[in-house]
Amino acid sequence: MPVTDLPFDAVIVVDWSSASFPSPARPSANAIWIGEATAEEEATHYCRTRAEAEAEIGRRIDRLRAQGRRVLVGFDFPQGYPTGFAARLTGQATAQSVWAWIAERLSDGPDNRNSRFRLADDINARFGGPGPFWGRPAQYDLPHLPARKLVDYTALGLAERRLVETLVPRAQPVWKLYTTGSVGAQALTGMPVIHRLSRRSDTAVWPFEAPDRPVVLAEVYPSLLAAEVRADPGRITDETQVRLLSRALLRVSRRGELWQMLAVPDTAREEGWILGAGHIALLRGALG
Repeated sequence: MPVTDLPFDAVIVVDWSSASFPSPARPSANAIWIGEATAEEEATHYCRTRAEAEAEIGRRIDRLRAQGRRVLVGFDFPQGYPTGFAARLTGQATAQSVWAWIAERLSDGPDNRNSRFRLADDINARFGGPGPFWGRPAQYDLPHLPARKLVDYTALGLAERRLVETLVPRAQPVWKLYTTGSVGAQALTGMPVIHRLSRRSDTAVWPFEAPDRPVVLAEVYPSLLAAEVRADPGRITDETQVRLLSRALLRVSRRGELWQMLAVPDTAREEGWILGAGHIALLRGALG
């Protein structure tokens, strides 16, 4: 059986947050939500901090693996940058080198206080600044990190968007760090988690590695199911998204159809890819 046809017995989907303080004690929107789906049940879990979420994800993986299950874990933040960024930052043209570089330098405490803006300012300085990152609170005095997009990406020699985002035009650019849709901030705070999880001997990170280990990490975009989420009112949107996407991915996998989503261009091996991009009908059909 080809490795891309190996089914998953459980799917975990994580809606991430780059907040600089703990989320409210009462489950709320714009926070971290974890959805888990197996053939027997579905569950969601709310986390107030990234440290709490990382520990919870690890516990869930360990529990599912102890049950002999194969696990897919999807995170809703980019796991790579446009081609060329990694080599210029780290000297290696791999996403893994970027995860390790950021993990070593990002300060992210148990109370969510983090240095993402200062780190982006430092990266921009290495590239001659301003750019490629942009977006910050007005009160931050960071000379190489503009508050608004003032970057000429052509002159910088980098693309503004990854190839996968041509299939998902609603996705924000990975360089955006502040205000609505600041996916760049989620990436900076999330990549260290991917780095640490990737060091497990039972884990692979797709599409940078073959998805043939008992645990596979991937990038997801819950808004691919935006219409289905809107049609399921009464809950917090973030919770609904992780619940529905984990269910859809599990069903697609158990039907032996996930291989269609795993066939991606070679560019994805450096830039990353959104699992399900270009296959919205397949996801929606799994919920029908």
